[in-house]
Amino acid sequence: MFDARLRPLIDVPLNAIARTLSGTGITPNMITGFGFFLGVIAAACLVFKLDYAALALILASRFMDGLDGAVARHAAPRSRHPGAKSQESDLGGYYDIVSDFLFYSGIILAFAIGRPEHALMAAFLIFCFVGTGSSFLAYAIIAAKQGRSDNEAQGKKSFFYLTGITEGSETIIVLCLLCVFPDFFDQIAAIFGGLCLLTTAGRILQARRDFG
Repeated sequence: MFDARLRPLIDVPLNAIARTLSGTGITPNMITGFGFFLGVIAAACLVFKLDYAALALILASRFMDGLDGAVARHAAPRSRHPGAKSQESDLGGYYDIVSDFLFYSGIILAFAIGRPEHALMAAFLIFCFVGTGSSFLAYAIIAAKQGRSDNEAQGKKSFFYLTGITEGSETIIVLCLLCVFPDFFDQIAAIFGGLCLLTTAGRILQARRDFG
């Protein structure tokens, strides 16, 4: 919901950094991997209830998640495919989306390990993430099969980006809130999980309208 509105604000600093990194040998996939590594460390911090350290690492990880795409668009091509004009690639998009979903669910799993009293609601929230993730990716697969074009409101992507109530920005905000207010994990998880279910239902209806 907020991704398209935030995109013009975050693109300016990301593009500036990407231009600085261009030609240094730092590849988008390196940045993706480093961002995922930071997410793993954030999860470890949550297991040991180091909530504010986890918060800083989550924000750093998501910064890397935005930076990898900007670097891909500005860096000289290294693709094996002829005609490439940048380092944007399907493989990079694949790495990015896989690391994103592992990151989101891994952070919630870490909460459950560190605070087992919240394990039930953590399981519910991961279930809701599966709904948003699967409805998102399944739509992208069919859209690509049918040759549908993306409007790029959230920035240029390697796949069709279907919007919803809960997108990346909202998820990051919720993860940060959980770090700041861990005692309210159940309440935050219940509210956001409900919104995720609404997003999933909306995407299913969208798919029925577009593909039915």
